[in-house]
Amino acid sequence: MELFFLGTGSGVPSKERNVSSLVLRMLEERGTTWVFDCGEGTQQQILNTNIRPRRIEKIFITHLHGDHIYGLPGLLSSRSFQGGETPVTVYGPRGLKDYIEISLQLSGTHLRYPLYVEEVEEGFVFEDDQFIVEAVKLEHGLDSYGYIVTEKEKLGELQPDKLRALGVPPGPIYQQIKSVEQTRLQDGRIIHRKDVIGPPKKGRKVAILGDTRSLPELKEPLYKADVLVHEGTFAGEDAELAYDYYHSTVTEAASLANEAEVGELILNHISSRYQGKAIQQLEEEARSIFPNTTVAYDFYQHAIKRSE
Repeated sequence: MELFFLGTGSGVPSKERNVSSLVLRMLEERGTTWVFDCGEGTQQQILNTNIRPRRIEKIFITHLHGDHIYGLPGLLSSRSFQGGETPVTVYGPRGLKDYIEISLQLSGTHLRYPLYVEEVEEGFVFEDDQFIVEAVKLEHGLDSYGYIVTEKEKLGELQPDKLRALGVPPGPIYQQIKSVEQTRLQDGRIIHRKDVIGPPKKGRKVAILGDTRSLPELKEPLYKADVLVHEGTFAGEDAELAYDYYHSTVTEAASLANEAEVGELILNHISSRYQGKAIQQLEEEARSIFPNTTVAYDFYQHAIKRSE
């Protein structure tokens, strides 16, 4: 799993930062890509990467402000022309379905793949045998959500030494033993999988929040996330301004990360008022509270490691 930031600015594009969009690449886990927000110019940013639109499986929209959705109709349309044939599901607040349908209808766009739109409320929005996605309500003046992606626990590794001790020589039977709960050998003995595998692999937890005021009550759903992506629109000294505009400061984000005991904090959605050394100062300010903090920039890639 890897986060790939396509746009890390706020409000409007700047020379250094495009507006909001990031990608969760899960090529090893499921061979697909998930997109979170799709501001204007997202598909142009993708052209500067090795991201393939045909691999996009899901798109999660945090809220309906233009800097988070104006690139969505174009990306959906271009995917048709770039070999995308597999279904795409788009998740987001109420009103998203109308926005997509009207945009595609009025522009005469016909997609070559099935498109599904699911308007979300707080709670679980997706689950399969690999992942669970939960939407958490934020505070931004209009419906805004964060998405918590939790990878399910995986089976531990097969322990060949234990099988050899039981007199089971290496071969195709090893894969069979791992794939089912119990296996009957040719001599009639039954091997129980639980007896010959190591401890399960803990799943990873990634929280990607949309725009929001500081919400200390998010501590519980974010608890022990491996990575938290949180907006850092303003410096700590601008807390009043952040509150008035329904945003957060880097110190508020760092405090939440500290309280929730997350593994890493990535600050996103940076105001264009901060340039050059000011960005480093934002990072240092956050690190004084939560040391494992990074300020994202366009095309920043971040591997999500599996905790021990």
